[in-house]
Amino acid sequence: QVRLEESGGGLVQNGGSLRLSCVASGGVFRGNNMGWYRQTEGKQRELVALSYDNGNTLYGDSVKGRFTISRDKAKNMVFLQMNSLKPEDTAVYYCWGSNTWGQGTQVTVST
Repeated sequence: QVRLEESGGGLVQNGGSLRLSCVASGGVFRGNNMGWYRQTEGKQRELVALSYDNGNTLYGDSVKGRFTISRDKAKNMVFLQMNSLKPEDTAVYYCWGSNTWGQGTQVTVST
């Protein structure tokens, strides 16, 4: 059974940066696409960034130009570099891949 484990969340000041990491383990990981989503209480989970197997990427409108997704396919890892963070980026960030979700990591941006 595939497991995804995120790390790198935390508290950062407005305008700061964080780097999230996610590693897949267990089972057979068919990680053609991997990505990051986020969710705040009372709202639907939304796309942050997606990395396709062909190298293309897709970003949510609110993070374009600030966040960068990258992958290490050999290690079944995906990363999210988040720069110029804003309070509205505060959320639980989830890693996704192989139809599996991670447990989430909290990102809090203070004003």
